[in-house]
Amino acid sequence: MVTGADGFIGRALCARLAAAQVPHIGAVRALPPSGTPSRDLIALGDFAAADWTSVLRGVDAIVHLAGRAHVATARDASDPTPFVVANVHVTRRLLDAAVQAGVRRVVLASTIKVYGEATLPGKPFRAGDPTAPQDAYAHSKAGAEHVLWHACRDGAIEGVALRLPLTYGPGVKGNFARLLDAVAAERRLPLGGIDNRRTLLYVGNAVSAIESALATPALAGETLPVADAESLSTSELAFHLARELDVAPRLFHVPAVAMRAGGMLLGRRASVARLLGNLEVDAERFRKLARWMPPFTVDQGIAATAAWWKLRHSL
Repeated sequence: MVTGADGFIGRALCARLAAAQVPHIGAVRALPPSGTPSRDLIALGDFAAADWTSVLRGVDAIVHLAGRAHVATARDASDPTPFVVANVHVTRRLLDAAVQAGVRRVVLASTIKVYGEATLPGKPFRAGDPTAPQDAYAHSKAGAEHVLWHACRDGAIEGVALRLPLTYGPGVKGNFARLLDAVAAERRLPLGGIDNRRTLLYVGNAVSAIESALATPALAGETLPVADAESLSTSELAFHLARELDVAPRLFHVPAVAMRAGGMLLGRRASVARLLGNLEVDAERFRKLARWMPPFTVDQGIAATAAWWKLRHSL
């Protein structure tokens, strides 16, 4: 069963399972607006009140992707309640039902933000590093991991927690989609000369890693970051997108101190910090234990994302 089957990663994972003829159920809160029934989707309404026990009959493994990463307004971001309900409470109810149903393995999608918000140059986060979640979202995902390991304590369930970085690909939303739009429109962007390193994850690589997490015995009991094989600076990412979108990159240089000052004045200090700072992870332990390499390069992932954007805007 895949929770959050209608989400960004969930749709890609379910498409892959269907193509491989792997029997699966996609758990969603509501069916798509078209209302078209699907034998692979089951609508459960509010996940916090769902009857997971009946859904899990006959289920061998769960990929738990559902959760809350964003809130409607910046003011709400400091309120932990929506994150605790969606990411901790739902996970607890799901795992309690999984134990009763005899589920073999649970793969939990977590976040690299559990480690913290930034890394020092040349010092990526690695498996086994101490955690230092900073915001309500990261704290709630750390809580979800704790729930997973509590459910696995007696060996009834095998758990795998994957800490994922910003994930991109066809259908991406959020800041990555906004950057795509801005680069495609050839807007002048103050991104020139930003010499940072950010780890990303192409959705095709995320799906491949989840498949490995479901099937590889050596991954049981592990909490591991997963990532593309190389990191990019913010400037490099914008240049890559411009190349694949067939537009001229229009980047200009603004001193980092000026950008940080502007971010503080505009109330966007955290956003500017993410834009300028480093956030890298080393996924070597996952690659070693799973005998896995990302099937897609960064160039291939960005090319596929840009091709999707161009197709969407040509219709």
